[in-house]
Amino acid sequence: MTAELVRGQNHTLPQTRLEIRISAGAPVVAGATLGDETGRVAGVEWIAHPGSPQLHGLEVSRQAAADHRLAVDLDALPDGVHRVTVLLALPLDAGGPTRFGAVASPFVAVTGLDGAEIATFTLTGLDSESAVAALELYRRQGAWKVRAVGQGYAGGLAAMLADQGVDRAAELAGTIQDAVARGLARSVAPPPPRTPEGDRVRHAPTPAPAPGNGQSGRPPVPPPPPAAPAQPGPLAEPAAPATAGGPINYAHPRRQSTAPPPPPVAPPARPGQPAQPVAGDATGWSMDERLYNQVWGMFEDLARAVAAYRSAVDFAESRMDQELERTLSDPRSRIGGAGDRAREEARAKRDELTARARESLDRDLAQLDAESAVVEPALPASYAGWDNPVWHGYRVPMEIPMALRIGDLHLPERADLRIPLLVRLPLERGMWIDSGRTASEAAALTGQDRLRGLAMETAVLHAARLLAVYPPNEFTVHVIDPAGSAAGALAPLVRSGVLPSPPATGAQGVSSVLAHLTRRVDLVQMAVRAGAADSLPPDLDPAEQLLIVNDFPHGFDDRAVTQLRYLADEGPSVGVHLMMVADREEASEYGPILDPLWRSLLRVTPVADDHLADPWVGHAWTYEPPRTPPGSAVLDQVLERVAHARRTGGR
Repeated sequence: MTAELVRGQNHTLPQTRLEIRISAGAPVVAGATLGDETGRVAGVEWIAHPGSPQLHGLEVSRQAAADHRLAVDLDALPDGVHRVTVLLALPLDAGGPTRFGAVASPFVAVTGLDGAEIATFTLTGLDSESAVAALELYRRQGAWKVRAVGQGYAGGLAAMLADQGVDRAAELAGTIQDAVARGLARSVAPPPPRTPEGDRVRHAPTPAPAPGNGQSGRPPVPPPPPAAPAQPGPLAEPAAPATAGGPINYAHPRRQSTAPPPPPVAPPARPGQPAQPVAGDATGWSMDERLYNQVWGMFEDLARAVAAYRSAVDFAESRMDQELERTLSDPRSRIGGAGDRAREEARAKRDELTARARESLDRDLAQLDAESAVVEPALPASYAGWDNPVWHGYRVPMEIPMALRIGDLHLPERADLRIPLLVRLPLERGMWIDSGRTASEAAALTGQDRLRGLAMETAVLHAARLLAVYPPNEFTVHVIDPAGSAAGALAPLVRSGVLPSPPATGAQGVSSVLAHLTRRVDLVQMAVRAGAADSLPPDLDPAEQLLIVNDFPHGFDDRAVTQLRYLADEGPSVGVHLMMVADREEASEYGPILDPLWRSLLRVTPVADDHLADPWVGHAWTYEPPRTPPGSAVLDQVLERVAHARRTGGR
């Protein structure tokens, strides 16, 4: 029976291998400290946080999220540990709430490995606090108990760590927040919350046997909902409100405020056979929205299925290590063949658990593979790869689609199972295409000059797709190429005539384009604040704007860098977006002044690289950039149609 705790109440724990589940109304940082009998933390090596998520017997999440799973093995903790305190804090510089009083009360549950709840605690009564000690597990007379704490700190994470005796608490708190900011920058933003009716028809992953001590090991949980029609994404800038008679409204025209209709009914499965997947088995007001929600559901299913598999494997390895340690510590095992038999038995149990976990994963992968096989051909142009036949029948659309495909994601357990990476439209974050040498194998095998060329080609493909999925003259692309080094990659955009002006070169060209877009941001912001969008100058282009910057920081002085940061901060809310093609190391002379710029952009790469994380488990996913088929003229054909529609107004 679950114990529903109130502040100060305790409950005896019936087992030592536990999972602590946290649900909050906004992304929070989750961590834990190990304390002695008095609760004092001996040092930073006794603190688990996103920058250092694993300790002996304890693992926490690697990034801020609204839901967390912390894994605890009390028997594996260091001998001097008598207390484990679970900490929650709001991330700084994330654009979210700054006090717990502004979010829903966090809920914490202590569960067994089977998911059965042992004790729960809802943290009510918080107001100005930005950090809170949620609960503690403590050892008393040889038995472990859990106590509901709920102690908040208006001074934030630093004050909470200092209260536990941590030296240089403010410095450590800053380190933790920096790790959180890096995690948020590499995390793919999830779709916004759905209405209760908005769940998709799930082909849920089968839980792997005996999840282990990884934070990702968990039974299936209710999925986060797909795109709720009237809510911006969690990392979105606020849309400019519509004004009477005004020509500019950056709210998505098809996001509605009522519950969408239910998904289509899949055909009945044969007895003993899994349900046959169908394209669009998610809720939505249109087929495009149902497919969008379905793709995100597949993304989550794969993340959680692999998490369960990896956790089960970790559990099998941990169990084998413990059994071997017990065997080797027993002097009797050194006589005769008892030790060898014990080792063989431990390895056999490990192999059996691992095989069962892989069998479960393979069933889930087969179901997802079948679903992908029916979904991929049904995708509209904005969601489809360049090799999809839908592009051969391309027509310039008359309305903005819900999302845009910017590449594919996959995990090493099944590298050929690709999940389309869809981002919402209008764009909520700019993009940074990293032209530097990363740690990936593909980057190591590619020369620096070739990486730069591929980065610019990737930018052109992204820009071409954006131009293709917007109605005529509703999306404009500007290019800054200070040294003119990207002329070859930019040729498709230039010769098709889709650019309003040639790529800007030299310091004067950089200054002119930045001044033009900065003026546009200023004017639209003033018009929106004054409720006078109809008073904008007639020469102002009401279309959304994309600025592609190549070879940054070449050609940029301090004033130009300041303008670029301004566009990154203020531009998205009024329809001005950045696409940086740059090597961060080459801009290192500016130091930390550019850190907010890099963090505000979604980093992608011109070659395969495992730098992106999902918002549920935090796996490192390999990102594959878009590519046109070798020898294909699809890019030129699409751009020619876009240019013709721009000249004729879509006729």
